[in-house]
Amino acid sequence: MLPALARLLPFLAWRRQLDAAGLRADLLAGFSVALVAIPQALAYAQLAGLPPYVGLYASLLPCIVGALFGSSGQLNTGPVALTSLLTATSLAPLALPGSETYLLLAVQLAMLAGILQVAFGALRLAHFADLLSHPVLHGFINACSLLICAAQLPTLLGLSSAGQRPFFEAVVDLLVALPDVHTPSAVLGLTAVAALMALRRLLPRWPGVLIVVAGLTLVAWLSGFEDRGGRVVGTLPTEILAFALPRADWGQITDLLPSAFVLALVSFLEAMSSCKVASARTGQRWDGNQELIGQGLAKLTASVCQAYPVSGSFGRSAFLLTHGARTGLASVVGALMVLAALFTIPDLITHIPRPVLAAVILVTLAALLSPKALTEAWHTSRDDGLAGTVSFVATLAFAPHIEIGILSGLILSLALLIYRSMKPRVAVLGRHPDGTWRDAERFKLPEPHPQLTILRFDGPLHFVNAATFEDAALAAERDHPQLKVLLLSCAGINDMDASGVETLRRIQRQMKDSGHTLACCGLKKQVIDVLERTGLWATLAPHAAYRTEDHALQHLLPTLEQVKPPPAMRRGFEW
Repeated sequence: MLPALARLLPFLAWRRQLDAAGLRADLLAGFSVALVAIPQALAYAQLAGLPPYVGLYASLLPCIVGALFGSSGQLNTGPVALTSLLTATSLAPLALPGSETYLLLAVQLAMLAGILQVAFGALRLAHFADLLSHPVLHGFINACSLLICAAQLPTLLGLSSAGQRPFFEAVVDLLVALPDVHTPSAVLGLTAVAALMALRRLLPRWPGVLIVVAGLTLVAWLSGFEDRGGRVVGTLPTEILAFALPRADWGQITDLLPSAFVLALVSFLEAMSSCKVASARTGQRWDGNQELIGQGLAKLTASVCQAYPVSGSFGRSAFLLTHGARTGLASVVGALMVLAALFTIPDLITHIPRPVLAAVILVTLAALLSPKALTEAWHTSRDDGLAGTVSFVATLAFAPHIEIGILSGLILSLALLIYRSMKPRVAVLGRHPDGTWRDAERFKLPEPHPQLTILRFDGPLHFVNAATFEDAALAAERDHPQLKVLLLSCAGINDMDASGVETLRRIQRQMKDSGHTLACCGLKKQVIDVLERTGLWATLAPHAAYRTEDHALQHLLPTLEQVKPPPAMRRGFEW
């Protein structure tokens, strides 16, 4: 019972992993990640189109719940750039960013995405996330990164922002508005970008975000940035924690459901990548389904806390990993440190310039942009390259409806996969000089006997490609007028459905009506089980239990007319 309880409540296993050194490491890592989490939370809430303080709500209890119920000790849950962008693009067509309706929709989006993730985890569907190929995901992320740039550059330069729009329209509007740049904002924002990049390159272990945000906030306060029209975070609400059950509007929920599905899928993939990196470095095991439940509960907690969807942060998780965190206690400590900061330094937070927060977001793009991944996809496979490119272009073209981009790439990649599986490789085999059986046409090899043909089928035999299999078998019979035996090399067939069984039955019937013999070699146990359950094995068995091509030929060739074999065949086995 205790192991089952530990799977449901992963934090019960922390005590087995924490000795004095581990506890000290978790406390230090938690304190360190809090220094990064505060400015990032403010910045990412701004990116989502919400008041910056909402990001602080999302950094408290959701972070703790994600740590308690997740399976990875180094995964830090909270506001992240990609989920924030997905939130903004999902809600922009439905309400004015920053309005009360917009916040209500953000809460509902967190609730829906959380319910979906908990359901996926409970049904143990984590592996279905693998349907989203890496090229499609990289194409989507690269396009989202460009959309983030277009959305944050106006804030960086002190210009008014029109929210999420198609990428090229946003770029044109930005160029038109350049003469109206607010100089103090632009200087502060560009200085922040340069400082963040320098610290990341020269002092990567330092809390660069905290140093830059705190330093430039002090500079802005001393220089009268607000008095000269500069925009800052502004007054924080008096309630540090705000609790309320999400209000359900079924009309709005219907509109949000496609976006919630995309957000649940993408945010889990982002969290999963962090878990994989941490597991490779620490050797700790993690459970994808449990992580789905943990991330889903964190989103549901965010909706109760009047926040917006959260996710596992790759950057903050890497920060925890670098500082030696062993368990989720580090994330819990980090959230408590954020809460302490809200009580002790609220005035400092209110004066943080928004251009500096925009700079934090833009520099984060350095980790998200990966154009090389799309180039490699084209070099690896034309299908992968096409699917990734379609996802990239569609995401930019249909913004703010960016879910169209990832869904179009997903559908195209699956359609191409099905199309390729409809045309598996089928080859007539001949004996190669090295003794193996290979494609006779490709290598110009002689076949074993004028009255016997070996046909190899590579792939599962199911409804998608059963017609291809049947056509190949009938073509082999038609192209060999002297044929007496058709030997199917079945080592590549690892599965068979009802359509495959019926196709094989028709081929056997056709061969029998023509006075020919159908034989099989290399059948796998799971395929034989299917044939036995359907009754077809009883008729195939006399000539279907051969282990290899050579084993089959030793039994079949003596039944044929004696024809002098080619030299290559004589070397293969004794006659």
